Amino acid sequence: MKQIICTICVWFALLTTVSGAEVVWFDGAHPVTYEMPKNADPVVMTALEMWKDDMRQVTGLVPVASDKAVIKVIQGKGAPDGFRIYIKGRQIIVEGNNGRGMAYGLLELSRMAGVSPWIWWGDIVPEKKDRLVLSSDFLTEQQPSVAYRGIFINDEDWSTRPWSSKVFEPGPKGQIGPRTYRKIFELLLRLRANTIWPAMHEGTVAFFQVEGAKAVADSCGIMIGTSHCEPLMRNNVGEWNVEERGRFNYKTNREAVQQYWIERLQQLSTNPQHSTPNTIFTIGMRGIHDSSMEGYQSQQEKFDGLQQVIDDQQMLLGKYVGDPSKLMQVFVPYKEVLELYEMGLRVPDYVTLMWCDDNYGYMTRYAGVHEQQRQGGGAVYYHLSYWGRPHDYLWLTTTQPGLIYNEMREAYDRNVRKLWIANVHDVKVAGYDLELFLDMAWNINSVNGSTLSDHYKTWLCRQFGKEAGERLFPAMLEYWRLCGERRPEFMGWTQVELDKKKYDRGLSPVGDVPLTAAEAKARLDAFVRIKAMIDECRPLVRPELKDAWFAAIQYPVYASAAMSRKILSDPVESHRAYEEIQSLTAQYNQMNGGKWRGLMDAAPRRLPVFEDVHGNLSTNHTHWEVHLAADYDSAAEGVRTVQMLGHSMNAVALPKGGFLTYRFKVTKTGDYVLQTALIPTHAVDDGDIRYSVSIDGAAPMVYSLKEPFRSEQWKQNVLRGQALRDLHLHLSEGSHTLTIRALDEHIVIDQWALTGGE
Repeated sequence: MKQIICTICVWFALLTTVSGAEVVWFDGAHPVTYEMPKNADPVVMTALEMWKDDMRQVTGLVPVASDKAVIKVIQGKGAPDGFRIYIKGRQIIVEGNNGRGMAYGLLELSRMAGVSPWIWWGDIVPEKKDRLVLSSDFLTEQQPSVAYRGIFINDEDWSTRPWSSKVFEPGPKGQIGPRTYRKIFELLLRLRANTIWPAMHEGTVAFFQVEGAKAVADSCGIMIGTSHCEPLMRNNVGEWNVEERGRFNYKTNREAVQQYWIERLQQLSTNPQHSTPNTIFTIGMRGIHDSSMEGYQSQQEKFDGLQQVIDDQQMLLGKYVGDPSKLMQVFVPYKEVLELYEMGLRVPDYVTLMWCDDNYGYMTRYAGVHEQQRQGGGAVYYHLSYWGRPHDYLWLTTTQPGLIYNEMREAYDRNVRKLWIANVHDVKVAGYDLELFLDMAWNINSVNGSTLSDHYKTWLCRQFGKEAGERLFPAMLEYWRLCGERRPEFMGWTQVELDKKKYDRGLSPVGDVPLTAAEAKARLDAFVRIKAMIDECRPLVRPELKDAWFAAIQYPVYASAAMSRKILSDPVESHRAYEEIQSLTAQYNQMNGGKWRGLMDAAPRRLPVFEDVHGNLSTNHTHWEVHLAADYDSAAEGVRTVQMLGHSMNAVALPKGGFLTYRFKVTKTGDYVLQTALIPTHAVDDGDIRYSVSIDGAAPMVYSLKEPFRSEQWKQNVLRGQALRDLHLHLSEGSHTLTIRALDEHIVIDQWALTGGE
C-alpha cells in the first residue's frame, strides 16, 4: 500500500509539473480570450477579424475580448514588421513592432493552431481542435529579411479578372473589385507580405479608378506600387487617353505627360484615402504598352531623354509630395532600359534599383559591388508566369522551387534586400511557388539548397495532413522533375511572336517534336506512375479537403499528364487527352459550389499548343549515357547542391574557381561526344559567365553561357531548362577523369552525358 501511495504521489507531481509548464489558450469548452491595444492601426483590426474567424473554425467558438485575456497584443520596438510571441505569467504576449508586426503575430497564432495561409484561396478547411496550448518557455522572434515583399498581378486576362468581374463580385466590365483585392491582401498578410503592384493589363480597370480599392489596401497595411512601365503611380494602359492628352511622348508632349503625373501626385497628397505612407513610386519611363520610350531614335537620344525624365520626376515629387530622398522610389533597368542604365544613367543614390529575371526565372543581372552600397538598396522583379516570346506560361505555375531558391539566394547575398516582387497571373494558381518566394523574403534562412525538399514536404503535410503529405511527396518530386524538363505550355515545341507574314498571329503550329518514341513513352510512363501514387494518397485526405486537393494536386498533375499525352500520342489517344483537359478544367470551375468559376482557363491566349492537336515524333536517336551532376567524386570548397532544380533535381552551384571531378570508364577506344548541361543562368553583372571542361588534366575547353537577349539559342535554353555544350574528343579504353570548373560566378551544373565509341 505504501508503495502504491508513493507511486500516486510521483504521478501527481509529474502531472502538476506538466500542467504548470503549459499555457492553455483553448480548453475545449470556453472561447479564446484576447486583449487589444487601444487605437490600433487598421491593419491590426483587419488581422484580428481574420484571426477570430480562424479560431471559430478551429475551436467552434468566436474569441471574446477580456481584460483578463490569455492572449494580449501589444506594441513593441524593433525592425518594422517584426514581432515576438512569448509567455509572461499565464498570458501569451503578441508583441508587434508596428501595425503589420502585430497583424503578423496574430496570424502566426493561427498558423500555430493549424490554419493554413491558404484557408480561403486554397479551400484548406482547418482541422477542429479540442485543446490549444503553448509551453511556458515558448518564444518566437521574427523579422523580415527583405523590407518590402509582394506580388504583381499581371496577365490577369484569363483568370483573376474574369473570375472577379463576372463571378466573385460582378461589376463593371474588366474590373477587379475591392472585395477581390481584400481577399488578395488578406492572403498577403497571411504570407507576411506587404506590397502589391495592381493588375494593369488592357481591359482591366485601373486600380485607382476602382472605388474603395486603395482604402482596402490601407486597411490591410499594403504598400501600393506600380510596374516597371508605370511611373509615378499611373496605370498608363487604363489611364492615358491619346485623344485627350496626345501621344505619350516626353520629347514632343512633355507638358501633358507632366500634368498627367502631377494629377496623381496631388491626389495622393490631398486625399486621405490615398495617403503617401503606403506608396512606392516607380520612376523612369517606357511606352504605354511595355515598349520602348516613344519619340527617341538613337541610343544617345534615348539616354538623354530618360535622364531628363528621371531628373524632372525628382522635381515633381519634391514639389507635390515631399523630400524625394525620404520617399520610397524604385527604378527598374528592364529590357532596353538596362542598356541605357549601363551607359552611365544618373539615378539618385536614395532610389532603389530593381533587377529582373529574363521572364523565365533566370536573373539577368544582380547588384554589383558599387550598387550594393547604394542608400536605396536593391530589389528583384521575378516572374512566376509570363506572356511573350519564346512562349507564354500562363496556365499552370511550374517554375522549379530550386530555381526560385538559387536565384533569390544569390540576390540576397548581393544585398538585394529592399523589395522583392513576384509576377503572378493568379495567386491561387501560384500556390507553393509564391509561398516559397515570400517565405524567403520573410526569412532568408527558412530554407537552403539542402533542405528545399523538406520545406516542400512540410508544405504538403500542412495542407493535407502528415500521412498524406509524406506519401504524396515522392510523386510530386517527380512531377517537378518533369516540369523542369518541359513545362506543360512548352510541350508543342512551338513559339509565339514570330513573323506574322509566315505564321498566323505570329504563332508556330504544333508539328515535329524532337523526341523518339522511346523518349515519349518514358515521359508518359512517368506520369502514369505519378497519377497512380496520387490516387493511392487521396483516401488519406480529410473529405472536407477534396476541393483543395483537386486544385493544388490533382488538376495540375492530371492536366500536365494529359498535355503530354495529347502531344506525344497517336491521334485517337491525343483527342482523349484533349477532352480530359476540358473535363478537368470544367471540374475546377465547378468546385466549392462554383466559387472558382471562371478562374481556370486551360487555353490562355488560345495558343496552338492548347488545340486538339498532336505532334510528330522524331525517328533520329542518339544514345546518351546521362549522369547527375551531384554524383561527383570530388569538389572544391563552397560547392553546394540545390534540390528540386534541373532535369536532375539536384543541380550543383559552383563558386567562381570552384570545380567538380568525375571518374568514368569507356569500354572501347574511339571518338566520343561529351555534353555538359547547365542551368541557363546569366552573368551576375555585365561581364561573362564561363566554365571549362577538361579530360584527364588536358588543356581545358572554355565555354560561355552568355547569350543575347531573345536570341534563338537563349529561347531554346529557357524552353528546355538547360544550356547544352558539346566537346568532341577521342578516348582510349579505360578510366578517365572529367573536371568542370567555374570561371565566373553563377555557374550551376545539372548533368553531363557521353555518347559515341560505336
